[in-house]
Amino acid sequence: MFASIPSSLVANSASRNYSVLAPPAYNLKHIIANLPQYADAVKRREVANHPDLSASSLQKLPIHYENYMFYTEHKKLLVELRNRLQDLYKRHGKSPALKQFLEDHPDIISLKDIKTQLKQVEDKLNSQKVPLFKVCSALPNLIDESALDSEFQVVEYINYPEQQSNAKTIDEKASFLEQALTQQDKFDHKTIVEKFGIVDFSTASKISGNSWYYLINDGALLEQALVQYALKEARKAGFTMCIPPSIVKDEISNACGFQPRDLNNEKQTYELSESNLVLTGTAEIPLAGLSMNKLFQYKELPQRLVGVSRSYRAEAGARGKDTKGLYRVHEFTKVELFTTCAGQGSKEEFSKIVEFQKSLIGKLGLLARVINIPANDLGAPAYQKYDIEAWMPGRGSWGELTSTSICTDFQSRRFHTKYVDQQNKRQFAHTLNGTAMAVPRVIVAIIENNYDPENDCIWVPEVLRPYMDDKEMISL
Repeated sequence: MFASIPSSLVANSASRNYSVLAPPAYNLKHIIANLPQYADAVKRREVANHPDLSASSLQKLPIHYENYMFYTEHKKLLVELRNRLQDLYKRHGKSPALKQFLEDHPDIISLKDIKTQLKQVEDKLNSQKVPLFKVCSALPNLIDESALDSEFQVVEYINYPEQQSNAKTIDEKASFLEQALTQQDKFDHKTIVEKFGIVDFSTASKISGNSWYYLINDGALLEQALVQYALKEARKAGFTMCIPPSIVKDEISNACGFQPRDLNNEKQTYELSESNLVLTGTAEIPLAGLSMNKLFQYKELPQRLVGVSRSYRAEAGARGKDTKGLYRVHEFTKVELFTTCAGQGSKEEFSKIVEFQKSLIGKLGLLARVINIPANDLGAPAYQKYDIEAWMPGRGSWGELTSTSICTDFQSRRFHTKYVDQQNKRQFAHTLNGTAMAVPRVIVAIIENNYDPENDCIWVPEVLRPYMDDKEMISL
């Protein structure tokens, strides 16, 4: 079913199948009160064909909810009555008066009767809970009002060539770039890196398969330079460094909103066979798990983490797209930002992450654009998402380098991450995630933009040179 790694490679203790998470704390009241908005989020995300998100399933949700609440209350009353009777028998079970009272009143409910009724009510409760929670599990987050249905919006450009253009508006800048960039020389990164001997795809394809690679010499040095650059900048911005595991239990991945297969039943996750473990596609997953079951004080928030890890993507749904080179690969190094904050602070944190990413990409000298992602391209957890795309001449198009998402309380309700607010009430935290450095794609952008055919070299961005033995260029 999944792309697998032999279970013999997995320690027995690591593959024990037990749950570390309590069931999700869905905000049922909010979902029912805002059901039209959730139905709209399903429609705009174009996931109405999900078996648990059909129009019929959503229409039945209020009925299941009302019945669920009724049977929950009914069960609570029966449990209270059972406990009181048990206490009565415990304290007065040998009393002749109690024995006589029960003989005189045979119609009074017995513990046996309560047990029978409790079983019946629990069965009815589960008959409503199963379809209710099934829909809630599949239900995506709401969508920020700024997102369009199916078209992205360019918010701004990074390193726009102001000296070459007097364009003022976003549309004018887009029009200028469309014409100017198509006239550029196209240097394909795969051809360049193979020529310079800094990436080996051929041997990797024999060792591991397609979409794997060896980084060699200056290629490996460039990766480490990008990682160290991103980590240093993130630490300066107040993020705490973390190196998380790259293997997690599948329930942890699911709680983040990552599913092993997409709606077309295509593999998205590598699973370790005969275990409940998966290889993570991003450090976001274990970083989110770090706050599992934690209760933060208001003054402790926001918690800002930067994690570096290897990431693994089956990418089955992208078959046939960007299969050559470094743009879409199965394994890569990624530096990830993850923030846990109070609910009212998530918009501000979102802006801070995007500003950090803009600075990071800007200092590399890359022409890039910030885009507001449309509803039909949002993952289930994301309330709002911005990407930064760099121009990649070899591809002849823009390519994604970073993403930033507000997930509101979608993940925290599954991880049970809470905080005590200023009114001393417990609330579910908001979470955000953002890419600091998706290394292979940034390498693509640097090589395709910085290749100098006259000198037959790749110019190293100035900010990376201290991490590359002060090299100004990569050459033969």
